[in-house]
Amino acid sequence: MKRSGRGPWPYLFLTPAMVLFTLFLAVPIGYTVYLATRRTKVSGLGLGKGARREVFVGFDNFAAALADTELWRGWLRVLGYGALVLVVMLGLALLFALLLDSARVRLARFSRIAIFLPYAVPGVAATLLWGFLYLPSLSPIRDVLDVDFLGATTVTYSMANVAVWGGVGFNMLVLYTTLRAIPRDLYEAARLDGASELQIALRVKIPILAPAIVLTTVFSIIATIQVFTEPTTLRPLTNTISSTWSPLMKVYRDAFVTGDLYSAAATSIVIAAISLVLSFGFLRVVRHHAFREG
Repeated sequence: MKRSGRGPWPYLFLTPAMVLFTLFLAVPIGYTVYLATRRTKVSGLGLGKGARREVFVGFDNFAAALADTELWRGWLRVLGYGALVLVVMLGLALLFALLLDSARVRLARFSRIAIFLPYAVPGVAATLLWGFLYLPSLSPIRDVLDVDFLGATTVTYSMANVAVWGGVGFNMLVLYTTLRAIPRDLYEAARLDGASELQIALRVKIPILAPAIVLTTVFSIIATIQVFTEPTTLRPLTNTISSTWSPLMKVYRDAFVTGDLYSAAATSIVIAAISLVLSFGFLRVVRHHAFREG
């Protein structure tokens, strides 16, 4: 009688992925949750053996994180920064993808590489490059435009420019790849019906691109919430960026400057929870809108 089932082989092939997932994702998350529910209790003057010990405090660290006004100020700054970045970055990515997919475009391969190339530059290097262009003493465009790029009212736009410059290429490539998978027969049928290139883009390409646009938007929301590289790298160049400008910068300060790992762990979990709420909230709104349209 022939044996059914596949035996242990599928699990054997899954073992490396499961080990990596456990070591580099599950264990760090579990340890973060553990730290978030602990606090160091000091007895007496804090000297001698047993004077400092770790105690369980439940949700006290989470309550303190939620009551921290610096964290919510950082969220407000990131929301304003994110609104600017998402609109400009995804709008340019969609525009470039549509232009490169046009039958009349020239130098398409060179244009794709040129638009995507900034994404290949590491975030720290890109921010330093733009930082030197922003500095009044070094910038070749500072005197021409007469703008203080690192001023209190303009530094958010300067950071958003760095994010847009680096992120357009990746999102453009995702949208462009989706466009290339669309059968050309649809475009020919639309042209036979008298549709112009603009009408084809608006009524054929963009509706088909909707799932890819949603995907890039979700990825961009998560990346924007986790903004850290740009403000941290530009901070030594100006006094308009605080050490808690973004939520992740506050986590870094608590963990590595003030040494409060417990507060940093609780704040990081709060940030992760808010990121999930925003991402799934966006997906729910899109799904509800799509259901009503359908």
